[in-house]
Amino acid sequence: MSLHNDPNVDETRNPWQVLGSEIKYQNPWISVREDQVINPGGGRGIYGVVSMKNKALGIVPVDEHGNTWLVGQYRYPLNEYSWEIPMGGGLIGIDIQESAERELQEETGLLARRWTNIARLHTSNSVTDEEGFVFLAEDLEQGELAPEETEELHLWKLPLSQAVEMVMSNRITDAISVAGLLKAERVLASRGF
Repeated sequence: MSLHNDPNVDETRNPWQVLGSEIKYQNPWISVREDQVINPGGGRGIYGVVSMKNKALGIVPVDEHGNTWLVGQYRYPLNEYSWEIPMGGGLIGIDIQESAERELQEETGLLARRWTNIARLHTSNSVTDEEGFVFLAEDLEQGELAPEETEELHLWKLPLSQAVEMVMSNRITDAISVAGLLKAERVLASRGF
């Protein structure tokens, strides 16, 4: 490893060599593959990759008073309750904003007239290729809720500043929510909101 103050790195060069690849498991949402590899140091090994079949989408709705909405639900993999921004998945090949609009309405009943894509992120890039996007949704109107049957959701309308404090105190730990709320606060502050 080398440290540079101003690195001139070929960011397109892949130092990994894949010798073989096998899908070990898949369902409608993910596939898990095991690659036989030669790592950057020249050693042979395996690398497990979880590939997502959807784009991850998060939405930070903010009204004219600076309020946002959080969605609370019990997260099975964590075995704990989680407060998050409204989020879901968007099919690859479908417009991500269209999918975000659907998710916002499903989970909160809100419709937004103004959409800003504020973040592109990777949720855990050492094990998954999941790509996520966060939208700031403004100029809101209340519509009908339409939650999925697998969801038991609780809605909480609160000041955006309070949601950011929940991030800072580790009460909100979901990566997309953390990034989305912090980024939304920064984007709105740059507009003088």
